[in-house]
Amino acid sequence: MDQSTVPEGFMRNAQGHLVPINLVKPVDQERDRLVRELVTLAQDLNARLVAFKLKCFGDVSAFADLSAEQYGVKRGGKKGNITLHTYDGAFKLQIATAENITFDERLQAAKALVDECINEWAKDSRPEIMVLVQKAFQTDKEGNLNVGRILELRRLEITDARWKSAMQAISESVQVVGTKQYVRVYKRVGDTDRYVAIPLDMVAV
Repeated sequence: MDQSTVPEGFMRNAQGHLVPINLVKPVDQERDRLVRELVTLAQDLNARLVAFKLKCFGDVSAFADLSAEQYGVKRGGKKGNITLHTYDGAFKLQIATAENITFDERLQAAKALVDECINEWAKDSRPEIMVLVQKAFQTDKEGNLNVGRILELRRLEITDARWKSAMQAISESVQVVGTKQYVRVYKRVGDTDRYVAIPLDMVAV
């Protein structure tokens, strides 16, 4: 709601009604003031983080293009992951690109084949394989599948023809529906080869 349109001497409540300020409890007025103050700071911080992220992507991409030109090469196509170090190795900055992967309808065919195998092998299979397969197709609270668990099934050395067909169906059902880029900044720990991240999100600070 736009509080700038609230007449002097009034406060707008959550239902959109104007309430004379003398009828609003002091504690409610103070809570409103505190939250607005902190939200203003948060919005400013968010805007600066967005600007920092855009600057990182733009500057690093421009530097990578400039560096490639030194060898008579022109970068083209999709930009991959890039890691840059300071000359003394004290800091490094990474631009990481993560793909958003989902599965099409062929995953259902794969699951049916896997179920056939599991039902037939129920008595003879190793328990850990059974648990791995059962967990692979479980969904979270939002109904989303765990991509990593499903793709991990392809690493199992199982020679059954139905299993192999299921793994092929999984591979062919993979769909990349978009990519997202991340900026990560690290500081070296003393003179070691280990780096620790410089947190850029509130949860990690």
